Amino acid sequence: MTAGLLLTAPQQASAGPPNLLTNPGFETAGPAGSDMPSCWSKSGWGDNDFTFATVADAHTGTKAMRVQLTRRVSGDRKALVTETTACAPGVTPGKQYDLSAWYRSNTPDVSVTVFRREAATGTWQYWTDLQNPPVSAGWARTEVRTPVVPPGTDKIAWGLSVYGVGTLTTDDYAMEEVGATGPAPTCTGTPEECAKGRWEVIPAKNPTRSMHAVVLRNGKVLLIAGSGNDIAQFDAGTFTSAVYDPANGSFRTVPTPVDMFCSGHVQLADGRVLVMSGNKGYPSADGRIGYQGLKDSYVFDPATETYTRTNDMNGGHWYPSATVLGNGDVISFGGLKEDSTGNVTAEKFSAAQGKWLPMNEVNQTWSYWGLYPSMILMQDGRLFYSGSHTFGNGTPGSGASIYDYDANTITDVPGLRKKDERDESASVLLPPAQDQRVLTIGGGNNETNPAANRITDIIDLKKPDPGYVAGPDLPQGLVDTGTGKRPQTGAEGKMYVSAVLLPDGKVFETGGGLHDRADPVFEASLFDPVTNTYQPGMATDPIPRTYHSSAFLMPDGRVMSVGDNPGNGTYNHNVSIWTPPYLFKGPRPQITSVIDTQWVYGDTQRITVNRPVAKAELIRPAAVTHSSDPNQRFVDLPLTVVNDTTVDLNVTSNPNLAPPGWYMLFAVDAAGVPSIATWVHLGAPTAATAAAGTADRAPAPHVHDFADRLRAAPKKNPAPRDSVPVAPSVAGCDRHYGSVNLCVPTRFPAEVENTTRARCDWLAAHQYPRRMKVNGSDPLKLDPDGDGHAC
Repeated sequence: MTAGLLLTAPQQASAGPPNLLTNPGFETAGPAGSDMPSCWSKSGWGDNDFTFATVADAHTGTKAMRVQLTRRVSGDRKALVTETTACAPGVTPGKQYDLSAWYRSNTPDVSVTVFRREAATGTWQYWTDLQNPPVSAGWARTEVRTPVVPPGTDKIAWGLSVYGVGTLTTDDYAMEEVGATGPAPTCTGTPEECAKGRWEVIPAKNPTRSMHAVVLRNGKVLLIAGSGNDIAQFDAGTFTSAVYDPANGSFRTVPTPVDMFCSGHVQLADGRVLVMSGNKGYPSADGRIGYQGLKDSYVFDPATETYTRTNDMNGGHWYPSATVLGNGDVISFGGLKEDSTGNVTAEKFSAAQGKWLPMNEVNQTWSYWGLYPSMILMQDGRLFYSGSHTFGNGTPGSGASIYDYDANTITDVPGLRKKDERDESASVLLPPAQDQRVLTIGGGNNETNPAANRITDIIDLKKPDPGYVAGPDLPQGLVDTGTGKRPQTGAEGKMYVSAVLLPDGKVFETGGGLHDRADPVFEASLFDPVTNTYQPGMATDPIPRTYHSSAFLMPDGRVMSVGDNPGNGTYNHNVSIWTPPYLFKGPRPQITSVIDTQWVYGDTQRITVNRPVAKAELIRPAAVTHSSDPNQRFVDLPLTVVNDTTVDLNVTSNPNLAPPGWYMLFAVDAAGVPSIATWVHLGAPTAATAAAGTADRAPAPHVHDFADRLRAAPKKNPAPRDSVPVAPSVAGCDRHYGSVNLCVPTRFPAEVENTTRARCDWLAAHQYPRRMKVNGSDPLKLDPDGDGHAC
C-alpha cells in the first residue's frame, strides 16, 4: 500500500473553482429534532452495528462527522450529502468533478461513494465507488475525479463509506467542477478516416485455420486452430497454433499437442493461458454420432510459447464456457462429452493448486448450459448467464439467469427478446465494469436458420430486480447472399458478430453473417454506453467474417480481425486491422512512466504522462472464440490529477470487478485518443502484507447489494445425472453430404424454396463442391437421380 500514501497530504489549491457543496464542514446544525448537520444524512445498508456522531475533533472549525462500525456482516454506513434539491449540488452532463475531503481512519475499508439523480424521473441511484483512502491516524486529504457525468443526470450526492469494523472521521468536504482539459481535436487523416476509421489487410497470411484468439501479456497474439475444422488434419494428427507478433508482423507456428478445435480458454492470474477440452472426434459420415469432447487440459506459457498438460477435466466439454473468478479460479460449464451428449457437470480449476478439482469438490446443479454459454462474473461473485450461446435454442425458461455458485442456485431474469434466436450473439459487460450493465447483440438459430436478427438488449445488474430492456436496433449494412452485395432490409441483422471494448469507452461491433455459416454482412458500428446509441457507418472489414471469425483489441488501440469458415468448408487466412477514428484525432498521449507494474486491490498507483489526460482504465486482454469472450472487461481507474503530467490512479478493491491477472493500462485524453497500453499486473497483496496489521492491509472488496430480491424463485436443480441427450445435428449440419468439414444446412434459409433445384442453386451460389457424395440416405432430396452424389 506504499503508493496509497501519495494521497495523504496533497496541497490545497490556493485558488480555484468554487466549492459546490452546502455546509461542507458540518458547522451548520440541522433542523430542530435532527441529530445530523444541515444537508447531511445518515445512509447505508446491511447487517452491521453503527453510530453517527457530530464531534469536536475537527480538521477546521468546531465540528466533524464520525461514523463507527462495531460489528459488520454486510453493507456499509456513510454520511451522505442529502438527496434534496436544496442540498445536492447540480452537475452538467459531460463534465467531470473533483471530490475531496479531510479524514482520519483506522480501517482501510473506506470508499468514496457517489450517487446520481435522473433528471427526468427525480430518482436517485448508486453511480460508482471512486477510491479507497488509506488508513491515517492524523488528518489527511483525499481527492479524486469523477468519470464524465452521464446524460440525464442533474445532481449528485456523495460521501465516504465505511464498510469494515473501525472508525472514520471526516471534515471539510469539497466539490469543484473541472475546467476545460484540452483543445478540440483536429483531423489528421482523410475526412472518411476521421469519421469511420480505416481497415487494412496485412501482407502476411495467418498460417493456421485459427478458431481461437488470445492476446498475450507480452502483446503477441496466440491463434489456435487444432485441426481447424478439417477432418483430414484430424486424421493426420496435424494440430496447429501460431503466435503473431505485431511488432514485426510475423507468425510463428507452435507445436500443438491435441485437437484444441472448439476448446475453451481463459487468462490465468499469472498471464498463462488455460486451454480446456477440444475435439476428441468428428461426427460420423452419416451423422449418427456427433462431435465428441476431450477431457484434456493444457496451459500455454507466453514466455516459452509452449503447452504444458494439466490434469484432466472430469469429462469432455466440446464448446465449454470459461470464466475466471475473483480469486483467480476458473469455472467452466457446458459443451459435449466424449459420447456427444451434453455435459451437465460444473468444472472448477483451482488457481492455488494448479489443477481441475474432483467433481465432489465442486458445487453441482446438474444443469445443461448448452455450448459456449456466456457466463459473466458479477461484482458480488455470482455469474450472469446473458443468454448468448452457440448452436440451437437457449436454456429453458427466460433464456437469461443469475447463477449463484455458493448457494448452488439458478434464478431466471426476464426481458431477453427472442431468447431462442441468440445463437452466435455477442454479450459484453459494458464499460466501465463498475456500471454492471450487459449488452447482447444480434444472433440467430443454426437449426431453424432464420435470418439473423438486429435486436439488442441491455440489462442493468445494479438494479434490485434486474431485467433486460430493449436496446437500439443494430445498424444495417450490405449482405452478400451469394449473388453479390445488397443492402439489408427489414429486420435483417447478423449472427457471429464480434464485439470489442475500446479504450475510449465505446464498443466496436463488426463482422457477422445473415444465416448460419453463410451470407456475410459488411457493417460495423460503435455503441456508446453513455448514450445507449449506435454510431453507424464505421469502415467495414473488406474480408467476410462469419463462422470461426474473431476481432479483438490490441495494445496499440487498433482492432485485429481473423478467420472466416463458411459452410462450404473453405477458410480465409487474411488478417485485417482496423485503425479507429480516435487515432486520426492528433497525437496520442503517452504514459511516460509507471512507478510499479505490480498492482494491489484498493491501491493508488502514480503514473506520469506527457500531457493532460481525462481518464484511464484497465482492459483485460481478449480470449475470444465464436463471438464469445465473457471475461472481456473495461475497469475504470478514477484519477487524481497532481499536475498536468502526474496522475494518481485509484484501483478497485473488488477483485470480482477486475479478476487477478495482466491488464492493458490505457490513458485517454479529452478527445478520446488513447495512449499505447502499458502492461500491469493486478493481484492480491503478498502473503507478508496480507498478514500485517490493519493499517497495512489492503481494503476488503466493497460489494454492493445489487441484483437482489429477484422476482423469480430459483429453479429446482435436477437430480444427479450423467448427461443430457443432444442431437448429433446440434451444429446445424446435415452430415449426409460430402466430407465432415462441410456443413450443408439441416434447414435452408426461408427464402429458399423446398425443391431440389432451389437448394442446389443455393449451394452452388455459396461455392459448395459440385457432386458431393451422399452418405447413406438423402433426407434433403439433393440426389433425385440416385447416383450417390448431390446436385
